[in-house]
Amino acid sequence: MGKFSYQHLVLTLFTLLVFSALIKLGLWQLNRAHEKEARIEQMAIWQQQGGISLASALQVFSKTPEIANDLLVNERGSFTDDPIFLLDNQVSNGQFGYRALQVFEVDQQHILVNLGWLAGDRSRQVMPSVQAISGEYSLSGALRIVEPGITLKSLELKENNGTVLIQQIELEKISRLINKQLLPFVFYLDKNEDIGYEKNWQPIVMPPEKHRGYAFQWFSLAIAWLALMGFAARKYKNNKA
Repeated sequence: MGKFSYQHLVLTLFTLLVFSALIKLGLWQLNRAHEKEARIEQMAIWQQQGGISLASALQVFSKTPEIANDLLVNERGSFTDDPIFLLDNQVSNGQFGYRALQVFEVDQQHILVNLGWLAGDRSRQVMPSVQAISGEYSLSGALRIVEPGITLKSLELKENNGTVLIQQIELEKISRLINKQLLPFVFYLDKNEDIGYEKNWQPIVMPPEKHRGYAFQWFSLAIAWLALMGFAARKYKNNKA
């Protein structure tokens, strides 16, 4: 095999490798768009049904964990007397703050309820005053699976106001602290609930249309890459002639 043939083979393989990678990225974005559409349709069905119970949500999670996010749930239970947990470094409209979480008991099972966002002191010298909720409530909201992450900082107990400052939601550590096993979700209160604080969470971060837009960009890059490498190959061949 001559030098030119070997270089041509390497260039062809490299071109096809990059092209296939770009196509795969585009197909992955299309698949994500289909998944988001399926989730939106399922959420609309559950919305029409008025939500499901926590027990039903656990059954869905055990069978198909990937669709458990944003499950609409209606459940009655009571808030425990455990401390309020403040999730640190939560920004809303450019303002620093916290998300308040409190333990909620349903049929002897325990779940963290996201009560909403509240503003924090920029100097971080003063913790926000948070009043724990007590008593029984019928709550409506959506579940969000807690994904494991990198531990940044240990739990800090703020005894002066009965709150625990956390850098992320670490269910195992929180469970040990309160001596109760927590379910692998956070319950995000519906925006129409009277209790809690500012409820600014979004059920789906990226809409299907944006995934399709990204897919179009990847496919366009793939075509442009083929055209560019084809032009470069012809130019190289002409220079050698």
